[in-house]
Amino acid sequence: MKSQDIRNTFLNFFEEKKHSIVPSAPMVLKDDPTLMFVNSGMAPFKEFFLGNAQPKNNRLADTQKCLRVSGKHNDLEEVGYDTYHHTLFEMLGNWSFGDYFKKEAIAWAWELLTEKFEIDKDILYVTVFEGSNDDDKLPMDQEAYDFWKALIPEDRILMGNKKDNFWEMGDQGPCGPCSEIHVDIRSAEEKAKVDGKTLVNMDHPQVVEIWNLVFMQYNRKANGSLENLPDKHIDTGMGFERLCMVLQGVQSNYDTDVFTPIIREIETITDKDYGKNEKVDVAIRVISDHVRAVAFSIADGQLPSNTGAGYVIRRILRRAVRYGFTFLDKKEPFIYRLVDVLVNKMGKAFPELKEQRQLIENVIKEEENSFLRTLDQGLLLLDRIITHSNSKEISGNKVFELKDTYGFPEDLTDLILRENGFTYNHDQFNKKLKEQQERGKKASQLKSDDWTVLIDDEEQEFIGYDTLEAQVKITKYRKVTSKKDGEQYQLVFNITPFYAEGGGQVGDKGYLEDAHGDVVYIIDTKRENNVVIHFAKNLPKHINDTLKASVDTKQRYRTECNHTATHLLHQALREVLGTHVEQKGSAVHSKYLRFDFSHFSKLTVEELRDVESFVNRRIEGKLPLKEQRNIPMQKAIDEGAMALFGEKYGDTVRTVRFGQSIELCGGTHVKNTGDIWHFKIVSESAVAAGIRRIEAITSDAVKDFYFENNRAYFEMKDLLNNAKEPVKALQSLQDENTSLKKQVDTLLKEKAKSIKGDLKSELSEVNGVKFLAKKLDLDAAGIKDVCFELGSQFDDLFLLFGAEHNGKAILSCYISKELVASKDLNAGTIVRELGKYIQGGGGGQPFFATAGGKHPNGIDEALNVAIDYIK
Repeated sequence: MKSQDIRNTFLNFFEEKKHSIVPSAPMVLKDDPTLMFVNSGMAPFKEFFLGNAQPKNNRLADTQKCLRVSGKHNDLEEVGYDTYHHTLFEMLGNWSFGDYFKKEAIAWAWELLTEKFEIDKDILYVTVFEGSNDDDKLPMDQEAYDFWKALIPEDRILMGNKKDNFWEMGDQGPCGPCSEIHVDIRSAEEKAKVDGKTLVNMDHPQVVEIWNLVFMQYNRKANGSLENLPDKHIDTGMGFERLCMVLQGVQSNYDTDVFTPIIREIETITDKDYGKNEKVDVAIRVISDHVRAVAFSIADGQLPSNTGAGYVIRRILRRAVRYGFTFLDKKEPFIYRLVDVLVNKMGKAFPELKEQRQLIENVIKEEENSFLRTLDQGLLLLDRIITHSNSKEISGNKVFELKDTYGFPEDLTDLILRENGFTYNHDQFNKKLKEQQERGKKASQLKSDDWTVLIDDEEQEFIGYDTLEAQVKITKYRKVTSKKDGEQYQLVFNITPFYAEGGGQVGDKGYLEDAHGDVVYIIDTKRENNVVIHFAKNLPKHINDTLKASVDTKQRYRTECNHTATHLLHQALREVLGTHVEQKGSAVHSKYLRFDFSHFSKLTVEELRDVESFVNRRIEGKLPLKEQRNIPMQKAIDEGAMALFGEKYGDTVRTVRFGQSIELCGGTHVKNTGDIWHFKIVSESAVAAGIRRIEAITSDAVKDFYFENNRAYFEMKDLLNNAKEPVKALQSLQDENTSLKKQVDTLLKEKAKSIKGDLKSELSEVNGVKFLAKKLDLDAAGIKDVCFELGSQFDDLFLLFGAEHNGKAILSCYISKELVASKDLNAGTIVRELGKYIQGGGGGQPFFATAGGKHPNGIDEALNVAIDYIK
């Protein structure tokens, strides 16, 4: 059975059982602060499990794209080395929200596996929660055991501990016991030697879990205790790739038709054969897995970057590149060439791959080129370290620096060192890595109390499209604490005029006021699992009273101007550049707007002017807002509304129209484009391959922009003695300045040359290093020239020069690259440490760095201690 047929059989089976089949949600989560990516099939349905929303049908089924590469569930390092772990995988799932429970979930799972898919009952095992004797004191799941006993011999029902058979959403929230279904696909000879039940949950590659049936019946509170949920739910997840392995009669997920087309293409591109060399096989598995994760992430709106979810995607892609670089001898981009095969294989089930094919290819190719340049630089540095090392063990600090500063992966460093008969100090490296991880963990750590419920009101209404003030009641609140924000309170109202951050638009700010005049400021508004949450530094004194909630009208107005302008900008770009332009992200603040879009080249001055003019004509046209709320999604699309990149939409949507611009949007907007006053582009730049970014301002910010420019103009005229043609006068000054600067540069170079001869004679030898620390009468550029001139003549040079320029202190440190490698010296670290003497700081590269400060009198002291670094 082919993978497409397996997927369809699953969905059709549950459709017959009166389940609604829903499409996969985007992998990148936007309204759940506890998760970076969807890592399980249930994640998109958390709002239903928490009771914050009601599904149209209490029975749902789907295949959900999942990514497990961060946080608690992280399979990244296993990928490629075994046959069944993946970064991206499909989770087939069926769900019941307060409808059927254990009996039906178990019976239907068994029916689908053994009757529809015709899996031999004799190769299946099931596990049941055995209970626990810890603080929870949970009983054995006798109910599930009895249901299974009617379907399968008791010797195939195994008891599972809390780790394997009690599923929790997180530290808090819905949870419950689960039953796992495992399959034993070993040969008859292997089964005769070892009983399969002894291999369940033992990470055996041919005795694997394929389906987990979770029985949600408890709620985990902040203090760790459990309480019964008001409704019981079913949450199941079956690994699609593992199911394909079983049904296609192969011993590895990578031997299924989910992966074989990609593997064949890798073989063709690299001229390597899969199945003949273990290291090559691991590399091919890594690449075939990782290209799926990266492609789907880009298709769902997450581009590689240096922070957050984008950094995770960049890390996955770079892991694939380095395996190709090391084991497949690919020193040029090639992973982007696999996208075609992936789209042909999975584009029918996931049309977003087809729609974003060109973008995916462009981004992957650019990322490959960038990382290959990083690898080249790292290889040079590593070669110097090896060449100048006096020991066969390299410092772990150097290996960490290669990783942290230059992005050179430690496993590749380890491989190259071992190939050259070297090793490195793993303890030092791990200590540095742990320190870095702890810093990141502390910075992001969040502790939250249980919700204190004041009013049992599950329905919350947003009224902020129509009013910015309301009389509200607080229905529940909780305290949250983090290192970044300190102690805050999260408040939920029965109705709210506050817009929660979403769709690129910032959350509202404002205040609550009671009848006594006491005020609590709302500092942010966010949405979490379909609930609008208001952040405050303290609680209202009269928390049970009816309170007046007021949105900051000035911030809301400015934000609305910018949001409406993004819609007009989108329309303008498609009109001026072409209909290939698609929105790829946006940020709408009160002070500015940012708009990312697909386009292949930098915009010309004429194109930017045309875009600006297009938007401002629509502003001058005073186009009224025409919105439709809660209309069917398909009707909105049929009317021409544009669905935005990476957004998750429900069955009903809101459309926002200004003239010919019509988009699906939940954000807030001005009532008329004339309210925007004016639109001004302030920058245009590249974000990634094929992605451009425009930053712009509107309304009051434009007025401030023109006011500042006007003021600067008259100040310039005044400095030019009120010249009638200030541009010409300024050009004349620039020409004169350029001529004088050339003369000064020539004199300074001559001065530096004459100084260089003197400095050579002042070099002293300390511990085999040519050393000099001295104060010079040169500017920073002149000092740098001297450093590199001397550096070109010596390969064992340590220089520290100080200078005073315009009342400021300068320190410049130069260290021969050979010394950087052999003596574990770093100019950047040294100038940062010496910067304290001049009350400043700085940094740079390991071989050359500078620091600036406001205390020139400290230069001599810094020069005096420099020798300590090489003694």
